[in-house]
Amino acid sequence: MLRRVAEGVLVHQSQFIQSNSTVVLGRSDPAGQSGVLLIDPGITADEMAALARDLRELDQRVAAGFSTHPDWDHVLWHPDFGDAPRYGTARGAAFLKELLSQADWKQQVAEGLPPEQAEEIPMELFGRISGLPGGAARMPWDGPSVRILEHRAHAQGHAALLIEEARVLVAGDMLSDILIPFLDLDAADPIGDYLAALELIDSIANDVDAVIPGHGSVGDAAQLRSRIDLDRTYLKALQTGSNPNDPRVGPDAPLYWIADVHDWQVQRLEQKRISQSEVHHEG
Repeated sequence: MLRRVAEGVLVHQSQFIQSNSTVVLGRSDPAGQSGVLLIDPGITADEMAALARDLRELDQRVAAGFSTHPDWDHVLWHPDFGDAPRYGTARGAAFLKELLSQADWKQQVAEGLPPEQAEEIPMELFGRISGLPGGAARMPWDGPSVRILEHRAHAQGHAALLIEEARVLVAGDMLSDILIPFLDLDAADPIGDYLAALELIDSIANDVDAVIPGHGSVGDAAQLRSRIDLDRTYLKALQTGSNPNDPRVGPDAPLYWIADVHDWQVQRLEQKRISQSEVHHEG
């Protein structure tokens, strides 16, 4: 079911980790039918078919799609959405192109799928994303102005979208009330990249009345700022090796397995620190 977040912006939430699909209403064509921008649709085939039915009932067609980053749950599609162009950043699209060129790509993707829902997740149109020109600042579509905020947190080619007139930020896999910052641990400076992305978002926070995370609850302007602060505090704790004291981690966390993700990130960061120290010492 679609829920209104702001004028012209709707959200559909999946049962899988409260995954949010965002719909931005466009302008009517000569026949009187509108087109929408569909961001990160998911997750199961039935959920996406239901989303397509909801759009038809609103006399809407999909005019364009956008994937905030190349994680599997953000590059899905359903035939009922039609053949509208699907965009992502140049880096995100390049990652997917390389993945799909490999003979065993389906096996690689399957390893990350939730076992209880793997059979319900459609792969036929997976990852068919066209990369926008490097540094593209706006979505190329006939609808409200949507600003692209590309950064290096979480995954290569990650971007948030600012729907300027509606004052809504679609954050991708950031600023969640149920997930801690998931770092791109293959990056040279995962924590620094994430902190820089938070700075970027903080710089436009005065232009935002609602934030839609990839997973979790939609937040208002005050919650946007509190989530930025919470994520910064978590990252600083990782830097210093201290207890993050984060409500998303621990026995009362919304998702019990987040504590395991936190422990894994701590371990990987320590391994990276040791490896970089050894390289520096040898140099």
